[in-house]
Amino acid sequence: MTLAMNESAATARAPGLEQDELFPIREVSRLTGVNPVTLRAWERRYGLIQPTRTDSGHRLYSLADIEAVRSIMDWIERGVAVSKVGTLLARRARPSAEALQPAGVEDRGEWQARIRAALAEFDDLRLERLYGQAFASYTPQVVFQDIFMPVWQEALTHRERFGRTSEWLFLDGFLRARTLQRLQLGRGHGERRVLLVGWPGQCRELELQVAGLLLAGTSLDILPPSFGQPLAELTLVCEKQRPEAVVVFSNHPPTAAFVRQLSRLALSLDRPLALAGEAADLAAGSLDGSAVAVLGSEGGLMQRRLLQFLAGHLDT
Repeated sequence: MTLAMNESAATARAPGLEQDELFPIREVSRLTGVNPVTLRAWERRYGLIQPTRTDSGHRLYSLADIEAVRSIMDWIERGVAVSKVGTLLARRARPSAEALQPAGVEDRGEWQARIRAALAEFDDLRLERLYGQAFASYTPQVVFQDIFMPVWQEALTHRERFGRTSEWLFLDGFLRARTLQRLQLGRGHGERRVLLVGWPGQCRELELQVAGLLLAGTSLDILPPSFGQPLAELTLVCEKQRPEAVVVFSNHPPTAAFVRQLSRLALSLDRPLALAGEAADLAAGSLDGSAVAVLGSEGGLMQRRLLQFLAGHLDT
């Protein structure tokens, strides 16, 4: 097997590569910068990657394995303990509870491949058609969590490579415009007003807007998500907008200082406070018994837990 390939070619979107091509551990180490000892430890101790084996016992890694290694590195660099990475990878990899149904395009992998092709050409008209077709076939939760956001996250993770920053900016701008439009069209239909704010420096604007869309429903009116909202001024905003509850969104690993600050914020507000996003998945144990409700990061679950919280049926 020929292994003369550069790092930018070692992705599922690179021309000339087959999805089922396999690579030995030394090549994976060269491509990712992770030494073989660590790769073996991630497999044996934590089950984070599962390479195939040759008859003689040598490990062979797929392109999906290589991408998993890079995702692990990304989480570790963001401060997540390696023992907790597996849960996050599994959650990001699995489809939403609302399973994809064949509708022109067979599965989410095919949708994502078409989006990548549109990004590679910076083809906004093709991207617009894909966006419309996806919404004609699936719920917003499936469209964002299973189709568009994985591609957005992939481009963000690999934005240091030539061309990937421009692709990410192209997709990010496209999706922010459309999510904001959907948020505005959905305003005023629910009887329970909820204020959604991003924890400063711990999420991107699109992630906050998507969270707003996934939280919204027939009984919830999500106020325009406040990206960059100073926490010190939340009491003022609540006084003017009078939401029934405040949801703080964060995708960063929670530190002890974060948990303390969030608990103090809950005591300072005269509205119930909840935490959503990947930080909520990781902070659940730390917030047991506090005044802060934990909503999680998956769209349907966040909405159900928020409704339970507002009804007084969710333990905090």
